[in-house]
Amino acid sequence: MNAPRLAAPVVGAVGRFLSGAGLLLRGIGLYVRSPGLMLLGVLPALISGALFVAAFATLVYFVDDLAALVTPFADDWSATPRGLVRVIAGPAFLGLGGLLAVVTFTAVTLVIGDPFYEKISERVEERYGGTPGAVEVSFWASLRRSIADSVRLVAISALVGIPLFAAGFLPVVGQTVVPVIGAAVGGWFLSLELVGAPFYRRGMRLPDRRSLLKADRPTTLGFGVAVFVCFLIPLGAVLVMPAAVAGATLLARRSLGQSIEER
Repeated sequence: MNAPRLAAPVVGAVGRFLSGAGLLLRGIGLYVRSPGLMLLGVLPALISGALFVAAFATLVYFVDDLAALVTPFADDWSATPRGLVRVIAGPAFLGLGGLLAVVTFTAVTLVIGDPFYEKISERVEERYGGTPGAVEVSFWASLRRSIADSVRLVAISALVGIPLFAAGFLPVVGQTVVPVIGAAVGGWFLSLELVGAPFYRRGMRLPDRRSLLKADRPTTLGFGVAVFVCFLIPLGAVLVMPAAVAGATLLARRSLGQSIEER
């Protein structure tokens, strides 16, 4: 489907990045001012959050064993260099696990809470003039489409995460540059995932939203990185997820050239 394209704002990339982060703040404001939205948004994130905390705790518990498993070449080394390479491998595993957890948390939570977050997104759109070009999609069709696109995004993020995991072994670079790249990659995929509901409501699929968000990549990254950082905070994902859905609705409307000023 051909979609209208919104020209990128005539400001610098840094300004557009900050503007994208500001959309999350606006989403938080909408969420905090609407007790009904808060009740809709908390339950799915709590369920998903409990599952992912348990999974990440398991990864932390076994990280030393995993580090030894991927560095068999160091088995015959003396204790100091063997310990050093495995100390580097451990954070690399945790970094990969964190990246995948943040991206898959969004996918799983959106699947669990699909009707809840759809309602949040609808209510946000109503505040800003409704949904031009809305199409009727049954719940089961919407759920199947959401799962299919989520699986595709998770698979792509895993493929991107593997090279980042390998780069995590590099001294200094693996502990400085790689986390920044990881946040940017994770933020991009989070944005693509979170804008799903308003695009589905208009009969548009993953290729459509990818194309439109690329038109103003700094804004998209600003929003996504802000969400990514919030999700790394303990319980941040549980608390921020509904507000992120609200902010993503604003991002989608902006990318489609529609008003993001309350009426």
